[in-house]
Amino acid sequence: MSPNTLALSPSRQNLWRLILIRLLVLLAQSVSVLAAYLSGWFPLPWGPLLLALGGSALVSILTLLRLGRGWPVTSLEYGLQLLFDMFIHSVLLYYSGGPTNPFVSYYLVPLTIAAATLPWFFTAVLAVVAVTSYSALLVWYEPLTAFDIPLGGGLVSLHVIGMWLNFAMSAGLISLFVVRMADALRQHAERLAERREQSIRDAQLLGIASVAAGAAHELSTPLSTMSVLLKDLSKDYPEPELQEDLAVLQEQVRLCKESLQHMVRSAEDNRRQPERIEPADSWLRAMLARWQLMRPEVSWQWQPLPAGDVPSLQASPELGQAMLNLLNNAADACAEGIRISLEWDQRFITLRILDRGPGVPLHIAEQLGTAFLTTKGKKGFGLGLFLSQAAVERIGGTVRLFNQDEGGTLTEVILPIAQEIRHER
Repeated sequence: MSPNTLALSPSRQNLWRLILIRLLVLLAQSVSVLAAYLSGWFPLPWGPLLLALGGSALVSILTLLRLGRGWPVTSLEYGLQLLFDMFIHSVLLYYSGGPTNPFVSYYLVPLTIAAATLPWFFTAVLAVVAVTSYSALLVWYEPLTAFDIPLGGGLVSLHVIGMWLNFAMSAGLISLFVVRMADALRQHAERLAERREQSIRDAQLLGIASVAAGAAHELSTPLSTMSVLLKDLSKDYPEPELQEDLAVLQEQVRLCKESLQHMVRSAEDNRRQPERIEPADSWLRAMLARWQLMRPEVSWQWQPLPAGDVPSLQASPELGQAMLNLLNNAADACAEGIRISLEWDQRFITLRILDRGPGVPLHIAEQLGTAFLTTKGKKGFGLGLFLSQAAVERIGGTVRLFNQDEGGTLTEVILPIAQEIRHER
């Protein structure tokens, strides 16, 4: 496990927060004991109280030193830290009034932390310890003399003031820290779910890549045969109308052969140089030129670029193929009037493809991007959007589809800007 992974561990983050809570409470307890000692209001056993506070400070310092090491934080260790807080609190209560001390309900703070961050077993054990400690203090404790102080023209019990302070401190600690602890656990669970989903997707991609490699090897022979036959047909049938159709077929076969060769070269390039940085507009122009050769029947319009310098993106063969897949999806929906635009801000490049097709059926909209799910019936394999989404997400981007009120589908590709260098258009 790497140090960065340890730093993001929710148990480790929560232990940091627990130590911070302990130090804040320790500061408040020390100030209270010092005020009682200087005022002379309470004849307390100062030795045991200072020993308990010193022990809490020592354990806090040792824990901070321990967190500087690369050791993982387990639920058992975290639970023992909360148990130690309950123990110190019980000792302080024993020497300062027991159940009559207004801070006796502070037991609920470490118990709330346990309920929000630990499995139920540890929470149950700490709950038993808290109830047992409170019960024992009903019998065994050093009495504390309480008295009233003048406030607002009358007398207010010091016990009531202490209860208010305890409530305010507990509410603040729970609001500021416990919510963040629980949120850290939720974020960790979300990251684990994303990693599991990514692992499943990678397994699917590996299977698809294996099949694609075999298919590429098998298709080379029939494509070569088709190319030879088309040349023979072109010689045997000189009719102009047929020659035009044969020329289109020869061009399509050539594109298929080039695509297979491009696939092999891309795999080798990825192994040697996995990524390169290109200006976004130059990269998109190259993709559109290649797409125009593949789909000459499609009419499209590129919207004017915004003013300013064009940012760069992290280009790769997978991203280029993803772009071609999305363009082909738009062309399959409607080959007329496709609009393509490129925008950006300080962090992201946004590429939009708007077609005039029928849109995405609502009953499968939420499942789009899943392998082998297609809206094209028998004409599609259900892999284009899945592979495109995987390629874009691999570099930190997203792919989103929106149905338009006036009809058609808006495909939005958001890509991170690769570097701070800008290129003049």
